[in-house]
Amino acid sequence: MKIKTITCHNVYNFGASLQAYALMTYLTSQGHQVEIIDYMPDYIRKNLSLWAIGPKWNRNIFIKCAFYCYVIPIRIMQSKSRKKFDKYTRKYLHLTQRYNSFQELLNNPPEADIYFCGSDQIWNTQIKNGLDPAFYRDFAPMKATRASYAASFSISQIPKEHESFVKSQINKLNYISVRENSGLKILYNLGIKKGVHVVDPVFLLSSNQWMQLATLPIYNNYILVYDQENNATIKKIALYLSKKSGKKIVAFKDLYPRTYADYQERYAGPTEFIGLIAKADIVITNSFHCSAFSIIMNRQFYVVPRTHQKVNSRMENLLSSLEIRNRFITSIEDINNATEINYNKVTPLIESIKEQSYKYISNVLASQSNS
Repeated sequence: MKIKTITCHNVYNFGASLQAYALMTYLTSQGHQVEIIDYMPDYIRKNLSLWAIGPKWNRNIFIKCAFYCYVIPIRIMQSKSRKKFDKYTRKYLHLTQRYNSFQELLNNPPEADIYFCGSDQIWNTQIKNGLDPAFYRDFAPMKATRASYAASFSISQIPKEHESFVKSQINKLNYISVRENSGLKILYNLGIKKGVHVVDPVFLLSSNQWMQLATLPIYNNYILVYDQENNATIKKIALYLSKKSGKKIVAFKDLYPRTYADYQERYAGPTEFIGLIAKADIVITNSFHCSAFSIIMNRQFYVVPRTHQKVNSRMENLLSSLEIRNRFITSIEDINNATEINYNKVTPLIESIKEQSYKYISNVLASQSNS
């Protein structure tokens, strides 16, 4: 069968790139022709621009100038990393033609028997893709099967003003699955009771499959830091663990310098991301997908809550479902109280959720096989 998926696949983000590959690869392994819809509306494309600026920094000319003076040189340096993402996309992601708007998708939808929307934060109404009908499959022909896979709201509650839109869009799907248990609660509150909880697509592939993509680092015996917001708690914890263990700190560098790290990874792409997690002794992060890959690679890791964007429910749900909620920490005291992760107990739990996920996908695929 022909299958098309739609997700945020090309936004220069490790998790976005890898989850898109994972769902595509798993569906392909089931014997189907799978492509990712290359959807790049203006609001995504503009955010990737060299001159992109958020409302926080666009209040007056002085703040705007200060922002650009700091950010533009860094973004120019990041072009080397973006080239790695572009190479990864060309090599590993099978894409349709480019669609620049929802209207283009409506006028000429890519042909498929089944359409999957997901995964990642496609239904997060705090950002524009959560209010875009494209990410709810509203362009798909009625004769085709419409399904979500591990779609994430990333928040614990839909704002009242968006409830009607979200409910009407999701109700058009034949099959509904979400990534977090909190997502099931949102669906229930919207009066939608046919949702299923499944794992993020990255869990559909084994650690061995991911290692085939990995670019391994030159470092050994290190603490890995992946911090998406320059979090002071992460810095404090990394320095504490480094002093306690004698291990060096390796940190991903983005807009913020990680001057406390012994080594800064400035130009990592998706394959380097996998390799750095796979070889780390300890991982400290506030990223969902860094947490997910730490689990896949059986790493000891700590998750620190995000403060700038309130998207912690997805990480809390993941840890709670695997009975390792104590890895969600806010202080050094929490580290001392956290027991080591016993993967002999965690692995059966994740395998159980994976089986439910495989079954859900099989049911979606059977909908067309039996028609």
